Amino acid sequence: MSKKLVEFRNVSFRYDEDGPWVLKNCSFEIYENEWVAIIGHNGSGKSTIAKLLNGLLFPQEGEIVIGGQQVNEESIWSIRKEVGMVFQNPDNQFVGATVQDDVAFGMENRGVQRDEMQKRITETLSAVRMQDYRLTEPHRLSGGQKQRVAIASVLAISPKVLILDEATAMLDPSGRKEIMDTVGEIQESSGLSLITITHDLQEVVQADRVIVMNNGNKWREASPREIFLEKDALRTIGLDVPFVAILAEELKHAGVSLKSTPLNQEELLEDLWILHSRT
Repeated sequence: MSKKLVEFRNVSFRYDEDGPWVLKNCSFEIYENEWVAIIGHNGSGKSTIAKLLNGLLFPQEGEIVIGGQQVNEESIWSIRKEVGMVFQNPDNQFVGATVQDDVAFGMENRGVQRDEMQKRITETLSAVRMQDYRLTEPHRLSGGQKQRVAIASVLAISPKVLILDEATAMLDPSGRKEIMDTVGEIQESSGLSLITITHDLQEVVQADRVIVMNNGNKWREASPREIFLEKDALRTIGLDVPFVAILAEELKHAGVSLKSTPLNQEELLEDLWILHSRT
């Protein structure tokens, strides 16, 4: 069993003292080397979870523990060494005149030695396939390239947890796929824990586990395949399911006996090929 890295223990939060609870008695755990997707309709509490994880907010009730440390005002700078966050708009994260300056910024704030800094700049830009752009001004990059640099800047501080808060929402489908394929490769090779907060169903499919939020509560927690089997229930809380899962359901209704519930095009084609080879 992997080691617990993140724990939400009966966490409740609201933005105003007399306002509604955005999170209510929310509990879950995330383990080392795990990819967890957090999904939910607008206002379900998922983006608030991201801000609580990074210490941008603190809960009114319950506690959050990361790497054995409780997240509070005394531990926040230590916690932020362990948790990196990439937001929806990468322009909000750029501070350097060039790509390499931007990647160096977080390390400079942490006192990383120059030789080590140069090494990490090269490694992280190579990991996101942006090494050839290290002297480029960030504003000259495309949306997908900017997001790659934002990810490299966070990876350079060597976090144990990487949070992507709707980080691909401003990209086209091709750009989203490229970013998530890159992030998946990095997560697998480096062993960090990845938390994606997203509306994109393909990102959800790639995760090891899914946490579904609804009106501030944890509604379900299971593997992507188990979650998307509950198509009707998901629709009642304002969520959809992948098109491939919908198509597979229609094929079954038409008498096509698929062996499983496919989550992506490759799985569906494989099932159809197996059926074809038997006829």
